[in-house]
Amino acid sequence: MSINWPTFVDIINSNQNFLLTSHIRPDCDALGSELGMAGVLDSLGKDVRIVNGQPTPPNLAFIDPQNRIQAIAHDVKLEELEDIEVLMVLDTSAWAQLGPMGDLIRATKAKKIILDHHVSEDDLGAEPFKNTTAEATGRLVVEAAEHLGVKLTPEIATPLFAAVATDTGWYRFKSTTSGTYEIAAKLVAAGAEPAAIYADLYERDTLGRVKLRGEVLTRITLELDGKLAHTFILKEDFERTGALPSDTEDLVNLALGIVGTQVAIILVEQVDGGFKLSFRSRSHVDCSQLAESFGGGGHKAAAGAFIEGSLDDVKPRVLDVVRAAMR
Repeated sequence: MSINWPTFVDIINSNQNFLLTSHIRPDCDALGSELGMAGVLDSLGKDVRIVNGQPTPPNLAFIDPQNRIQAIAHDVKLEELEDIEVLMVLDTSAWAQLGPMGDLIRATKAKKIILDHHVSEDDLGAEPFKNTTAEATGRLVVEAAEHLGVKLTPEIATPLFAAVATDTGWYRFKSTTSGTYEIAAKLVAAGAEPAAIYADLYERDTLGRVKLRGEVLTRITLELDGKLAHTFILKEDFERTGALPSDTEDLVNLALGIVGTQVAIILVEQVDGGFKLSFRSRSHVDCSQLAESFGGGGHKAAAGAFIEGSLDDVKPRVLDVVRAAMR
């Protein structure tokens, strides 16, 4: 799927005030894409704000050294965002993933556009610029910079490298192509430092996250001759281990790493109730379809959703859907 870049460029060039936003529980692709795009727009002399539905997780704060990313109701009020001309949604096309920012998107009179690589989508009343074959939204921001004639700087390249690297599992997922390495090479040439980014991402674990990882490993259960692995986290685990909700990021991959596992699931109880679901697959099973069964979305190999209920209610409902998909 190719993006209509001439139209995208025209929208950027003909407007001055931009608001960038992304999904709740933001990951590096969301945050890095926002920061990279903000840098691109800065280079063009545009006025740019970044506002998300939730604050940046502490473990990913390194990606935003200038603290540009704000959170609605924490740093800014909705009425302060009325003068925007273009609202750009990056790395999602789903109402459920926008959280409190959904209210602004519904009410704003600004031009709305989407820059995204996910298959799942809702009608946000926005003009979509999507490429579902792209490995990360960060890649699309690099392409946008090229079409806009903006030279990559270290400030633009660093968050975009983190975006692409994390959404490809540090270049080990099947979505990684020769083109992915070409994008990475451009970002490194522009000043991104892979070793420093890797250290910030994976070599700064708190004791709480390490203890939480132990809980996840202890609870892993295998089914279907080891092809299905699932585990869970309860909200009381955070207080007991000293971990933060953001420390659950990518812990589902611990289950997928078991020999013979084809599908892995983690159910993470949220502080306000309900469970965040994370699906991973290295088989014919499409995680995006699993997630859509519960109002979520994502990619074939990785997707997520949210479901209300207790563990006793949620777990069998989710597992029944996954078992059926694996048969």
